[in-house]
Amino acid sequence: MPQTDPFADMSRSLTSPATEHFSIAPADGVDLPVRPRVLRVVSSGDLAMRDCEGQVITYAVYAGETLQFSAVGVESTGTTATVVGWL
Repeated sequence: MPQTDPFADMSRSLTSPATEHFSIAPADGVDLPVRPRVLRVVSSGDLAMRDCEGQVITYAVYAGETLQFSAVGVESTGTTATVVGWL
């Protein structure tokens, strides 16, 4: 039976649920191919995120967390956690 989407005719906003996700491979100084709406932590560890000003801050993160941050990049130096991007 085909899936029904009762919300197909509604516009999405920043408070709408994400509808796409993608793997993130940390890389120093490299912008993510798509800037995510938020990040979801798959495995715990440290996460070095770069913002739109180029500032990198490393956070201790835990599996299951959803980070309300639209990172420009995830640096390999300092990152031991695994994250995915949500759009």
